[in-house]
Amino acid sequence: MSARPLRLRLVLRDVGAGAAFASMAVSGQLPLWTLGLFGLALALALLGKRVFARRAKLTAVLLLGVAAVLALQVMSGAMNMVVAACAFAGLIAAHRMLSQPDATADGQTNLAGLLMVAGGAALSGDMVYGACLIGFGVLSSLALALGVVEGAVPEGEPVPVRGVLRPLSSGLAFAVAGAVAFFVLFPRLNWTVVGPRSAPGLGAATAGFSDTVRLGGAGTIKGNPRVVLRATLTPDPGLDALGAYWVGRTYDTFDGQEWTSVGAPQKSGESIILRPGSETLVHQRVELLPAYGGRTLVALEMPARLGNALVHTSLGTRRTVVQRLGGGEVRFVESGISYTYEAYSLPPNAEEGSTGKLSRAEHDQLLALPEGLDARVAPLAAKVLDGEREPLAAARKLAAWLQREYGYTLELSGEVADPVADFLFTRKAGHCEHFATALTLLLRTQGISARLATGFFGGERVDGAYLVRAGDAHAWTHVLVPGRGFVTVDATPPAHRPTQSSAFVQRLLALYEALESRWRNSVVDYSFRDQVDAARALVRPPRGSEERTPSRLPPLRAWVTAALVAAVVYRAWRALSRWKRRARPMEATRFVDAVEARLAQGGPPRRQGEALEEFSARLAREGHPLTPALTPLTRRYLEARFGDRPLVTGEAARLLESLNRALEADAARRRAP
Repeated sequence: MSARPLRLRLVLRDVGAGAAFASMAVSGQLPLWTLGLFGLALALALLGKRVFARRAKLTAVLLLGVAAVLALQVMSGAMNMVVAACAFAGLIAAHRMLSQPDATADGQTNLAGLLMVAGGAALSGDMVYGACLIGFGVLSSLALALGVVEGAVPEGEPVPVRGVLRPLSSGLAFAVAGAVAFFVLFPRLNWTVVGPRSAPGLGAATAGFSDTVRLGGAGTIKGNPRVVLRATLTPDPGLDALGAYWVGRTYDTFDGQEWTSVGAPQKSGESIILRPGSETLVHQRVELLPAYGGRTLVALEMPARLGNALVHTSLGTRRTVVQRLGGGEVRFVESGISYTYEAYSLPPNAEEGSTGKLSRAEHDQLLALPEGLDARVAPLAAKVLDGEREPLAAARKLAAWLQREYGYTLELSGEVADPVADFLFTRKAGHCEHFATALTLLLRTQGISARLATGFFGGERVDGAYLVRAGDAHAWTHVLVPGRGFVTVDATPPAHRPTQSSAFVQRLLALYEALESRWRNSVVDYSFRDQVDAARALVRPPRGSEERTPSRLPPLRAWVTAALVAAVVYRAWRALSRWKRRARPMEATRFVDAVEARLAQGGPPRRQGEALEEFSARLAREGHPLTPALTPLTRRYLEARFGDRPLVTGEAARLLESLNRALEADAARRRAP
């Protein structure tokens, strides 16, 4: 029993509203001032500080003022209408939480919570949103149920919290199971029919491309495990780890400190063709996630065509155009939170056969060397090559030598006057940009055309798609081979090409990403077609079974499904049987009717419309002699009617007999002179 159930109910209500607000906040689209105001309101509410209890009208006027400000921002285009509505719903909930607690405030707080979870679905709908939704549903349902029980208990009487929590929890579990069944079975449209939604997330963007690559400093991005892109490949290689290069752009001009490109921006359009295609192109459906933070399209090595692009902004999703820039870079024209596009690349080990659409200036720049290049570089390259002049063989020989003689490190000091000489002759250690730059310049000193390429290396398979992390950012070398075009040669040691983040952190993130991907596929994108496929899978023979002798018996999965259904039906039948054996609410009603009749015959006078629990509480406050018999009787009626504690055989008769004796004693006392 609890002497202060009101406090528990309000805490459940307020924390549930906090979960509903969090379902919107995880999208990262709410204004920061709304996060601060709601957080402050939640803290005050949990401390029991209802600061608006005596200023309801004044604070309501202020709330209308905030609504007007939000409306002006929407009309001026400074804020999306959905975001504004979500922010206002959060402020309404905060106002109600800090107001005088009563039935009206409770209802309005819960209604605002429903609006907030609906808004959260519109803003993000990711897996964290799902956890917030479940939290709101459970906490708010418990708060509502305790409110019903609390209202049925006489004033001043303790509420049997422990006694009712178990049946409430069982009912809540049954409701959740029913909601899941409804979700699975009820036909629906896929959410993506109305267009993908995107949220900027809670963290800062970690990757992307710039117009230059500057040597020097620590390679801190290699330790970042955030996912920057998700891609599905056709044909799917089916590998757990994809050892592939994802190119973003190339650089042909080095001034001793940084790489740039001489190419100029070209035409823009819905699709950009970079090189002639073939009959065996690899198709990629790529999502650049908010953590990417750039506008450069990324594709598998030797992309032939990129396009069919969508930009996802806080105002919605729309088609957009892309533009080709120098260095073979293709960039989105519009800024957005995230992007989706398609790419087609030549298959691995395919021969390009040409240099694509290089201008004369770009072609000549493939042999350019920076002014003031250390005089020791060219003799070093000649010594290692030892007469080898074939471009690809020379590049591979130099790459193997660099991997053997030089170490990989992310811990470097600040900028130095000559980073190439520092890497080759002093420190003899660096990260991928140092290895790629050294290989490119060593080749150029021997008259072999080469350029620097940047992008990502790797790809981790999760639920049918390949995830690329910020730590997979990489640089390598393109060697121009006559008759074949550009060929990738990577001087960085193989073990240090993928992300260098903690293995433990990667495992945790891999688990989260697998769950998040399953949430997207099984909940967010769950459609009528998925329902049909699931039903067919229950009766469809296992893959490859057609090669075996056909059987007249149903497949094993059908037997398993039938067993599960039978178990559910059996449990439901057992629960129904127990429910039938319990005392019906009608029995408690007949009991209270008998009590009311007996009190009407010889009890103290009652006020008009006064319920039994109110009558019992009033007699207790007045210290009436009938209280010792009437109070336990009233409690047992409430427990039998609402608390799932039915009257046992003979208990009603004993309670009525006790009441009769008390009434007779009270009558005798009143008759005494």
